[in-house]
Amino acid sequence: DDSDHFGNKRLDLAGPLLANLFRQLFYRFTKRIRDELQKCISQNKEFHLTSAIKPDIITNGFRTAISTGNWPTGSNTHRVGVSQVLNRYTYASTLSHLRRTNTPIDRGSKATKPRQLHNTHWGMVCPAETPEGAACGLVKNMALMSYVSVGSPSAPVMEFLEEWGLEDQSEYVSAPNATKVFVNGVWMGIHRDAPALHRNLLQMRRGGQLKHEVSIVRDIRERELRLYTDAGRVCRPLIIVDEETQTMRMTKDHITRIEEMVEEGGGGGAQAFETLLDEGIIEYVDAAEEESILIAMTAEDLENARHMSGREELVQARASDNTTLETFDPAARVKSTNWSQHYTHMEIHPSMILGVCGSIIPFPDHNQSPRNTYQSAMGKQ
Repeated sequence: DDSDHFGNKRLDLAGPLLANLFRQLFYRFTKRIRDELQKCISQNKEFHLTSAIKPDIITNGFRTAISTGNWPTGSNTHRVGVSQVLNRYTYASTLSHLRRTNTPIDRGSKATKPRQLHNTHWGMVCPAETPEGAACGLVKNMALMSYVSVGSPSAPVMEFLEEWGLEDQSEYVSAPNATKVFVNGVWMGIHRDAPALHRNLLQMRRGGQLKHEVSIVRDIRERELRLYTDAGRVCRPLIIVDEETQTMRMTKDHITRIEEMVEEGGGGGAQAFETLLDEGIIEYVDAAEEESILIAMTAEDLENARHMSGREELVQARASDNTTLETFDPAARVKSTNWSQHYTHMEIHPSMILGVCGSIIPFPDHNQSPRNTYQSAMGKQ
């Protein structure tokens, strides 16, 4: 398996980090009471709870971890630089600092693979914004629309699966062609009608019965259905396309309603986005699920899917546009010749692959890539 694939990566955000820290401190707190109790029993003394409880263990533990940035991992090891002083140099530098991620690899390591741009980074991390030097490619910045899953319990998913005929693993012997179902990497059972189950699960997520951030991956070749509900997966929103008609679910009506909500102000934008999620117009897709869908880059791709019979016709139509020297425009954008009739999603906008600093650059698509990287660093000064 590819360890650099973004579907196999999880980000540790403030929530899980603080939760793990508290777990360790609370264990230390209870261990101190336990030791005190054992000491009193062995010395045959009276046990006083007030002397056993040391109230500042948790407080001081949090304080030192957050102020120094040394996060304890286990009994005697710690991670350095987890909490940082927020960069207030410019507004752009603050926003950029808030969306920065770190890969815990030794900076002196000679391995080049973790530093390279991976296909699965598309739309999840900015391809331009990374420091030069030792941390190049290890310190990344999230793209504008990417979102990290908070994590949700897998129990509701399990309930639905059992409701829809999930069978025990032992049945696999009698039905070797059945599809294996995994929840958060654990083999939960088998199902005999994978396409229907996959369709139902997608419908439930789009209808709001399942959390928006649950990832549903159907691997047809391996005969597996993989569901993920854990925290730390990087996702991004995409517009849902109706596969039969090759039209997107978002209509002019939705746009008008969003504009009205945004004009009202007071968090209307966030509310509008939630509405689109709840109505099944857009959905969050993580890197693992992105492997099993087909994304149209622009609305034009969908138009070609509806009106063209195949790629050959599309290429000919493109060529016939540039027949005479008078109509030929060398500065015009090169139009896509991708053709398919199986699009399942559409990009909200291709420029959303960039992060905070990359988005400030005018015409980044007309530059050499290192120039964008240098400007992303300069924009923070």
